Amino acid sequence: MADKIKRIGVLTSGGDSPGMNAAVRAVVRTGISYGMECIGIRRGWQGLINSDFIRMDASSVGHILSRGGTILYTARSEDFMTEKGRKHALSTCKMLGLDGIVAIGGDGTFRGALELSRLGVPVVGVPATIDNDIGCTNYTIGFDTACNTAIDCIDRLRDTMQSHERCSVVEVMGRNAGFLALYVGIAVGATAVLVPEREFDFEHDVIERIRNARLAGSTHFMIVVAEGVGSAVEIGKMIREAIGIEPRVTVLGHIQRGGSPSARDRETATRMGFFAVKALAEGRSNLIIGTRGGDIVETPIEEALVMKKHLQMERYHVLETMSLGSASLARYSNIE
Repeated sequence: MADKIKRIGVLTSGGDSPGMNAAVRAVVRTGISYGMECIGIRRGWQGLINSDFIRMDASSVGHILSRGGTILYTARSEDFMTEKGRKHALSTCKMLGLDGIVAIGGDGTFRGALELSRLGVPVVGVPATIDNDIGCTNYTIGFDTACNTAIDCIDRLRDTMQSHERCSVVEVMGRNAGFLALYVGIAVGATAVLVPEREFDFEHDVIERIRNARLAGSTHFMIVVAEGVGSAVEIGKMIREAIGIEPRVTVLGHIQRGGSPSARDRETATRMGFFAVKALAEGRSNLIIGTRGGDIVETPIEEALVMKKHLQMERYHVLETMSLGSASLARYSNIE
């Protein structure tokens, strides 16, 4: 089947995440190994509309494995959401003679891939988002690096909070998912973590935990808030009004998207990029590459887009036990 695929495109779309460059590198070098020509489409789906592309070879992806961001740039395309824009993109694909496209990104990227596939262009998606919220895969490229970045920042904040005996409220990214916040919260020993998947009782889940920590001898407190819950500034105001302490609020923001990708993100991105091209070479397309139990899996795009990913609430049990003491575990054993 490989002799039928002569030229492929690769693009990165949506929010950038550490490891995207590693995935691009894997796509290009694997394509070359199959005798394919590789075209880099810049600025996501908008690049197909604006004819913004470059020819890529082995040297063009040299020394990018350790770089954050994406050398192909990324953007969100309102034009591609229209029928006219997609037809223009299809014309570009035909003009370039693309036999397939590897699209690296998140949910929005894959919705664009589905629309293009319906027009007859074979597409394979590679999940890359720090939110880790793609239902068809256990892991998305960039999550580990974003967690490590947030952990490093919070560890530094803890040093100064401890010195001044203060409360810190830290807002982390994650869009509408709490995977990043909960993972980070456990790793930094947070007093409390607020995630959108679980409705919280402010008095019980924040104030009482601060009180219990203070009664246990702690003089500094760390509250981690997922951006999908709401504003960390508002949470800080509520803490001040409830118990009179003055929290320091930090919104980590886009710093979590930057930086050199971790070993896990480099290795996962490389494997996913390899298997994306392999699927195209073997005649399989209109699917998303993912991981499950450490293995690479393929899921049809239409099926993948309706799959939901649920927060592992046993992690919440762990967090509560670590912050309140193991004797309290029975109180929370009914959390679903």
